[in-house]
Amino acid sequence: MKKLAIYTLVAAFCGSAVYAFSAADKAAEPAPAAAAAAKEPVVCFESRKGASEITQQEIKPGLPNVKCSPTTGAALWYGDPYEGTVPMGKMPMLEKLPEGHAVVKPRSEKLALMPMCGTACHNGVGPNANPPTLPKDKRAKPNPTMEAMVPDLANLQHGRGRIWCMDCHHTTKRNMLVDHYGDPVSFDQPQLLCGKCHGDKLRDWRDGIHGKRIGDFTSTGKKRWFTCTECHNPHNVQDGARNRGFVQLQPEPSPQLPKGMKDAKHELMHPIPH
Repeated sequence: MKKLAIYTLVAAFCGSAVYAFSAADKAAEPAPAAAAAAKEPVVCFESRKGASEITQQEIKPGLPNVKCSPTTGAALWYGDPYEGTVPMGKMPMLEKLPEGHAVVKPRSEKLALMPMCGTACHNGVGPNANPPTLPKDKRAKPNPTMEAMVPDLANLQHGRGRIWCMDCHHTTKRNMLVDHYGDPVSFDQPQLLCGKCHGDKLRDWRDGIHGKRIGDFTSTGKKRWFTCTECHNPHNVQDGARNRGFVQLQPEPSPQLPKGMKDAKHELMHPIPH
């Protein structure tokens, strides 16, 4: 009986110890909600890195607002293509477009340095008096402060040396762009500036054959229009070894073939015989 009592006591002690260790391990593990909160949010870019970005979140259980590419970090698919957008406003040659059917995502609120341009540095006081004294040769003077804030300015790659800062930025309202008439243009409507020199691209953009749009692809459907500077870096448009266009990205993997299809050789055949 004494041996039985001892065995029983040892078993009980071991059981208590195992339970205590198990409870301690569970206490050490973060709760599912806490673990989810501690996880870094997924952020992907929509057109080019450093321009418009979007944070992944659920619209409703199981439906994300955006799907991000694990290869490039770019947005691949949208659950809500209109998130954070506002009406684009009236555009020349688009007067017949129903109000609110063309929307854009404002970028000015995300340009951290832009508010300072018109207040701290170019505020019409002292050497930045209004109107400012501009170089006669229309060449920007070296400015270490500006070049440190915006590295692309050190070697402006736009127009191949034929343009300078004030061809695009308003002379007295430096937090604005400028159109052909010298009137200020919002950073949220860069197409009104870019069209001054790139009229053919502006026409193609209006017609929907240049640029990017997402949303309802019926003829009268609501769409989000991506503006010029969301896709192009205006300070470095002759980027890299290609000396033109976009920074090249690693391509996405090829799409998965439908079930039962062995290859995609049919894609090599032109639909119209030559």
